[in-house]
Amino acid sequence: DYCIREYIRNRMSTLEVNTITPQSGTTLTLGGSGDTINLGSGASGLATTNGITEADTWRLNTTFVNGNTSFNDLQANLERDDSTGSGYLGTGMTESSGIFTFPSTGIWLIRQTWFVYDNADFAWFEGYIRTTINNSSYDTRVQSGANVNGRTVGSPETTTTGECFFDVTDTSTHKVRFAHQSSNSAVNIYGSTNLNGTHFTFIRLGDT
Repeated sequence: DYCIREYIRNRMSTLEVNTITPQSGTTLTLGGSGDTINLGSGASGLATTNGITEADTWRLNTTFVNGNTSFNDLQANLERDDSTGSGYLGTGMTESSGIFTFPSTGIWLIRQTWFVYDNADFAWFEGYIRTTINNSSYDTRVQSGANVNGRTVGSPETTTTGECFFDVTDTSTHKVRFAHQSSNSAVNIYGSTNLNGTHFTFIRLGDT
């Protein structure tokens, strides 16, 4: 009896099938609390709804002059990165008047990169990530800064980058936009339709 039990146990340690389908109307569950499920070495094709299902990059497609030293929301001239070889994962973000809407709930990584330059030195430039959870009032989540103070020759250039996590629990109310401010009204914010100068990245990291 012992030999038979060991034979059955060893034979059942490996399941070889082409497809595992749950019963109609049910959810397929692999393992339980405390279990570890390993993907064999060299195996591929494992998909999970808890992993990265969305990734998208948008950019400023036209250079413009800041124009003043006030706090300004970025509201126009934004496009998805469509350069040769580019792509995005999932449905992707949507944008209207500078306000970005998420395609699905989840924990999102938001990253900003600003490329600025001037024909004279400026004391500082600041870029902001601003989020709302009520589709109305926006809070500043990230403030990143740069300066070219003392560089008065030529056209000084610099970049600044910042990022944050955003817990999107409702795509109709949780949104993001970007803003900028500088010490000099003549600061140029660089944009291009051919490459990513000033640009913004969105990655869904997992479920909320």
